[in-house]
Amino acid sequence: MTRWLVDGMNVVGSTPDGWWKDRQGAMRRLAVELADYARESGTEMTVVFDGRPFEVDTEGIDVRFASRRSRNAADDEIARMVEEDTNPANVTVVTSDRELVDRVRSNGAQIESSRSFLNTIRSVS
Repeated sequence: MTRWLVDGMNVVGSTPDGWWKDRQGAMRRLAVELADYARESGTEMTVVFDGRPFEVDTEGIDVRFASRRSRNAADDEIARMVEEDTNPANVTVVTSDRELVDRVRSNGAQIESSRSFLNTIRSVS
């Protein structure tokens, strides 16, 4: 069974819909979409965001914030999670960040582009 590991800000940023005007709102909206998809598909879903942690009231998915505040902090967290996973071949990382793609693919994870993933989850809901 596929376990999804989502590069949250990469996915949020893949749609130029003014998300930068309400960053937390965009993050919450993505979390809701991910939770809906996880519930409907029965898949395990984790999203990792950059930035200061805040309450994201969503059930059914694991919402995490990078443990440090710096450039590529969420990418580093995602790469670490894949590296430490006992079965990375069952992990699909959602990102369009080429450097992160190379890092997680070298540890055995699958890749789905942010745009393709959004199209998939939005076609289900």
